[in-house]
Amino acid sequence: MPSTQASLSPGILSLLPMFYVAWSDGILSPTEMSMIHSKIHQYDFLTDDDRAYLISWTDPSRSPSKAIFAQWIREITRHGAQLPESDRHGLAQLGWEIATKISDGSNKQKWMSEATRSSLLEMEKILGVEHDDSSALILNRFRTDREHYQRDPASQIDTKALHEFLEGDGKVMRDRLRALLSDPSFSTEYRATKKEYRDWALEKCQVLADQGYGLLALPEYVGGQDNMTDYASVFELLAHYDGSLTIKFGVQFGLFALSILNLGTREQHEKYLHRAGTLALKGCFAMTETGHGSNVRGLETTATYDKESDSFIIHTPRRQAGKEYIGNALHGEAAVVFAQLIVAGESHGVHALYVDLVDADGNDLPGIQREDCGYKMGLNGVDNGRLYFDQVAVPRDQLLSRFGRVSDDGTYHSDIENPNKRFFVMLGTLVGGRICVASAGLAMAKNALHIATAYAHKRRQFGPSDDEPETLLIDYPSHQMRLIPRIAEAYGIGFALTDLSARYMDDAEKNKKIESLAAGLKARATWFATSTIQECREACGGAGYIWENGISQLKADSDIFTTFEGDNTVLIQLVAKGLLSDFSREFHDEGFRAVFRRLMQQANTSITEKNLLNVRKTDAAHLLDPVFHREALRFREKHLLHTVALRMRRYIKQKLSSTDAFLRCQNHMIALAHAYVDRVILKAYHKALETCPMEIQPTLRHCAEIYALDMISRHKDYYLEHGYMEGSKTKAVRRILRQRIQSLKGSSLALVEAWGIPHSCLQSELVQ
Repeated sequence: MPSTQASLSPGILSLLPMFYVAWSDGILSPTEMSMIHSKIHQYDFLTDDDRAYLISWTDPSRSPSKAIFAQWIREITRHGAQLPESDRHGLAQLGWEIATKISDGSNKQKWMSEATRSSLLEMEKILGVEHDDSSALILNRFRTDREHYQRDPASQIDTKALHEFLEGDGKVMRDRLRALLSDPSFSTEYRATKKEYRDWALEKCQVLADQGYGLLALPEYVGGQDNMTDYASVFELLAHYDGSLTIKFGVQFGLFALSILNLGTREQHEKYLHRAGTLALKGCFAMTETGHGSNVRGLETTATYDKESDSFIIHTPRRQAGKEYIGNALHGEAAVVFAQLIVAGESHGVHALYVDLVDADGNDLPGIQREDCGYKMGLNGVDNGRLYFDQVAVPRDQLLSRFGRVSDDGTYHSDIENPNKRFFVMLGTLVGGRICVASAGLAMAKNALHIATAYAHKRRQFGPSDDEPETLLIDYPSHQMRLIPRIAEAYGIGFALTDLSARYMDDAEKNKKIESLAAGLKARATWFATSTIQECREACGGAGYIWENGISQLKADSDIFTTFEGDNTVLIQLVAKGLLSDFSREFHDEGFRAVFRRLMQQANTSITEKNLLNVRKTDAAHLLDPVFHREALRFREKHLLHTVALRMRRYIKQKLSSTDAFLRCQNHMIALAHAYVDRVILKAYHKALETCPMEIQPTLRHCAEIYALDMISRHKDYYLEHGYMEGSKTKAVRRILRQRIQSLKGSSLALVEAWGIPHSCLQSELVQ
């Protein structure tokens, strides 16, 4: 059965434009294939060689190669360009005119007949490639597609330059920590019991403290380096190495020490922080309660001021008010405890207090009760436990009093009078933890992607025949689709987190937009981690299930990331509430007329974007245009924002409570938040393209294209439902996405190697 011809005949060229678009935009069904074969055998304008060639390219298990597509594009463009502009219309018409133009003699009459033209129009209908576009536009698509096939911008990746760009200014510190983690003393052999694992994690945490890593984020006046950026980098790198050590490190030097830094006074800093940063004082962070989870405002633990003893009495009123899932709960010698502050019979809301847990001999103080959470799905090197307080007296000066204090005369004072604002300002100072958890989740996903991609480049399975080599996993399109879009998304999330970290470090007030963005990216990164690690486990088959190959540990340890530092579903709703608040504020600040005028402008923009040309435009230049990508993602976000705002307004006007209105719109709001985060990641990608060295721009542009097209393809139902695209365009998006993914397969290993994960951190035989 022939597969190529040096020179294509008029018969083949008459059908080629339709065949090209049909193969590009989708796969034909068996019924359609049967009809096509039947018609090909009936057409008297085709020779036997023509029929053999055409039928060979209507086999659903044998798609045309890149070389065949290039030949088709070349031939159609060469002959089609010779036709007068006015003579070119649809695909069937284009093929008919090309065949008529290049035929001669008696064949000319055959091609000029109306019967031949009708047959081609019939085939156009069977193939489902009827287009209203003029063939001039189609030929432009062929031209830009030809340029696409002739380029592979990621084929030569400068791995070193890409790695250095990703490292930024922290490369020296990162390399120093990589060397430490690669030292034989940091071996991560399997530990059978949680006690062995916990002892190991505590020992390694002390090593890190001795190296100065625990003091990185603390101020210079307590012996620190005042470098939150390097602290976050250490946290991320530790996540490549071991999840339990990462969380142990984060609880001690992050949650415990940084909550004292952010919520305490300078006097309290000088009293506690150096010891916390060197691990001379082991601490924990006691916020979450069994009965309230993410609802911090509803905590039941009380801190009641007793004027006679000049102390606060910390008390757990019932078992469900116990502090739950507390890291360092068993090793901890002190805790930052969040409780309802009650002074002179009046509640002032949730505040934090430094609470000693042990006496000078290391024994639990009276009224302190601890319980071990026992074995967990993962992170068994972290001593999670429960804390209960039975009328525990805490000196007045141990109230972390940056935002609220009790004076000598027993009265409460705060520079922030509004208790709601005070509550959110206090919690806002802790947003750095969410950024760190997001980075750690992403790091674990990168480990899994590195392992699975390396394995795909060496593992073979099945083949053309018994006497030929089996096919590499990475050569299977289904395997490429499993891994490469996730590699591209990992890069995008990384850029977004880098931007967020920079804004967080620069913004002393930690404004609400940064808190909202941190919530959204924490949810996105950790959800991405759990789904990606599972996909990588499956992509490695049985090898991915074996403990020593590294993925099962990642899967076990990362799963909880979707829950701690804020449950993801709760966080993603906070993002939507923030967007709605900003939208509502525009009405308040600018007045209804100004906002109405803005809405009308946006509606007009939407109409322009949704004109007949744009919704059907399918040429490669358009589909790969970053402007199209930005507009498509922005359309979905803005449309969801406007529609949920209108729904909320309608429910409120109907006298529903704000809670009931929220519940009715909850799923709508979650969709809005996801659309917002999608766009934020693409924006960060494009910002990285503006600042990266020229030698790596093609690589990152290729990855950005895959990310954007993947997001559009995932939500094609939304674009179809709202008339932003027609079916021909969403099919074309899927086609170009497949092509971009396929062209990156050879470079996929270099992309994961550019992350610079040491082999000691990958802990897998699959990458050797």
